[in-house]
Amino acid sequence: MGTCEVCGNDYELAFEVHARGGVHTFDSFECAITAMAPICEHCSCRIIGHGMDVGGRWYCSAHCARVAEPERAGAIRDSVPV
Repeated sequence: MGTCEVCGNDYELAFEVHARGGVHTFDSFECAITAMAPICEHCSCRIIGHGMDVGGRWYCSAHCARVAEPERAGAIRDSVPV
């Protein structure tokens, strides 16, 4: 049994995430995302995918990066495999 560090649920199927800085225990991916996913500097959504780093500021997409920082992020494009 493990206790989720976000919601406090004591759950037999809790899991650990080993990340730089420590080990975290969660009962669901939802709690893991709430605790660990960065937040987009423009739209405030949780960044679940890769995200965009522009000078140490994180964005969920190229669109948000370009809107928030047009000079620094103007050339950034979302990449879609062909």
